[in-house]
Amino acid sequence: MNTIGMKSLLVKEVRRFMRVPGQTVLSPLISTSLYFLVFGYSLSGRVHEVEGVPYLQFIVPGLVFLGLANNAFLNSSSSLFITKIQGTVVDLLVAPLGPLELMAGFIGGAMARGLLVGGLTWVVAAFFTGFHLEHAPATLLFLLLSSYTFSVLGILAAVWAEKFEQINFFPTFVMLPLTFLGGIFYSVRELPSPWNHISLFNPMVYMVEGLRYGMLGIRGFAPLLGLGILVLVALVATGLAWAALRSGYKLKA
Repeated sequence: MNTIGMKSLLVKEVRRFMRVPGQTVLSPLISTSLYFLVFGYSLSGRVHEVEGVPYLQFIVPGLVFLGLANNAFLNSSSSLFITKIQGTVVDLLVAPLGPLELMAGFIGGAMARGLLVGGLTWVVAAFFTGFHLEHAPATLLFLLLSSYTFSVLGILAAVWAEKFEQINFFPTFVMLPLTFLGGIFYSVRELPSPWNHISLFNPMVYMVEGLRYGMLGIRGFAPLLGLGILVLVALVATGLAWAALRSGYKLKA
């Protein structure tokens, strides 16, 4: 394994988004904080508690997940897609870097951005609700796996996309609906039938619930179920991304 090349790519990816912190870190942090202020304070007057937890505390894990997932995906997808459009991806393909090294570099940078935004969102929320951490290992595991999964999905989107419009297809038409219907601002178990049963087919539900279990101790679904679904999605996405980079699918001229 070319560790020097992998570390160089990782450092480049981190420096890339840190050059414009206002766009890559501050902007999504403000957007997520506005969700907290608008939804939290507008609904907390009507919905005082959800599953025995104050409503403002209840939505914090979902907002952390939202910021983490969106930014991990956007970082890897935009970075690889730009190199693809500019033609500089050829330099990476001819360099002594295998698909695993390439994935490690892009995924590492994307995870760093996602975890940074998610962590800062958690810090901001702590000023309003206090800091809550019931199960630290579970929280850390779901944070790392979620950021990894969406980083890999970003690579797949960048490989598939051929136009700038296509790179926004996944976050706009897949991630956004699934996250907002994934129990970020409400409990899916309190939805009327049949929507409470339909929501069970949304993988985002189990990711949010897993993080909610780690932070607040709410055990809506079995944490191992959410962990299993997250690992399954991560493994499938990793295999597809590795195969695409190894073959140069839509990357080689």
